[in-house]
Amino acid sequence: MPSHGTYLILLTVASIGLLLILILVVKLHAFLSLLLASMTMGLAAGMAPEKVLKSIQGGFGDALGFIAVVVGLGAMIGRFIEQSGGGIALADWLLARFGKDRAAWAMLVAAFLVGLPIFFEVGFIILVPLVWSLAKETKRSLLFYGIPMAAALTITHSLVPPHPAPAAASALLGGDLAHQILYGIAMAIPMAVISGIFYGGWIARRIHVPVPEIAAASFARKDDAQMAPPLQMVVTLLLLPVLLIFGATMANLWKVPLRGAAVFFGHPFTALAFTALVTFYCLGYRRGVSREKAFRMATESLAPMGALLCIIGGGGAFKQIIVDSGAGTDIGRMLITSSLSPLLVVFAIAIAMRIAQGSATVAIITAAGIAAPIVKGIPGYNPDLIVLALCCGGMGFSHVNDSGFWVVNQYFGMTVPQTLRSWTAMKIVASIVGIVIVMTAQALIR
Repeated sequence: MPSHGTYLILLTVASIGLLLILILVVKLHAFLSLLLASMTMGLAAGMAPEKVLKSIQGGFGDALGFIAVVVGLGAMIGRFIEQSGGGIALADWLLARFGKDRAAWAMLVAAFLVGLPIFFEVGFIILVPLVWSLAKETKRSLLFYGIPMAAALTITHSLVPPHPAPAAASALLGGDLAHQILYGIAMAIPMAVISGIFYGGWIARRIHVPVPEIAAASFARKDDAQMAPPLQMVVTLLLLPVLLIFGATMANLWKVPLRGAAVFFGHPFTALAFTALVTFYCLGYRRGVSREKAFRMATESLAPMGALLCIIGGGGAFKQIIVDSGAGTDIGRMLITSSLSPLLVVFAIAIAMRIAQGSATVAIITAAGIAAPIVKGIPGYNPDLIVLALCCGGMGFSHVNDSGFWVVNQYFGMTVPQTLRSWTAMKIVASIVGIVIVMTAQALIR
């Protein structure tokens, strides 16, 4: 008879397998599949029925508590930018400066800079209209521009403080936060280039993803042709939430005067809400859009979000069942006893947490808490490298229990198999490149 820990580990694997079968074979909607897999695993793990339902409710709410606001406000901002022609204007500018064959590099650089201070979801919502516009203009696969953008955003989110996961891991494992920022940025560059540009270009030649309906509908609704807004205005509106959020980050680090106001206006909710209001004025009322039409545009932008939010909430429910059943912790503890290098041990623990729990932030922080008593202070190993190895493991292997997986899936208009071959594979490539860099650095300094 297997131990309780072994049983939970096998049950997690079986539940993920069930989820994939329901989605890929039975062709059941992802939202229903996630709920059924969550209920099945919770009951099979011995959780009381009321506890299962409470975990699903809590996980659903936790997943949507942040991203629902971000998605809603981002959709409104994107709708006004697209309707005004601002996205096309900026896409044309990028193409003119970088050329059609180098526009992917422009998206990588923009996403890298945007991703340094802000969360993945926020940066993705801000930049995805540019990906739609570039794909529409050049007729290339959406992945040619989307994968570099997504790679830069997700890598900086997982590796570079002050993002919560690498900052917490650094504190738990005894790293130096300043070093972590510098090393994280230095590592993120080759990881983003290899996984975003090289792998992204390779997979884009094999999977042609057209502009999805969620974007095509907004293109089609431009029923009143008008001059595109000034490029400077579009760039300012895109950078405004980034600057506000970055200002809050700096205020927290440096304890500047009026820190409270900076933190308030720099929270993603406030920054995006303020940007939405400015966008409504600059690209709406100021350009002759009536209040009725502006209201209708805002309402239309939210209509396609229902399915996306249900799927994201379902992913959060599945994650919470795995956490509350104790399976995630058991997976990490099982790997602790291995005789691998500490760098590979923390890498493997973070991978296990990532596969089991879905969220990169939760996986990295949980793995750091599990690994800290074992690897902290080991002679011959720089704690900053241990943190980087753990973060590389936690950022990879995004699949169907990760809300980011479904954000990319819905906004790129891909099937689940296409998302696994593009987004998931890109994350794995980045993770492998990262651990190779860390292991090489460790070999050079010993």
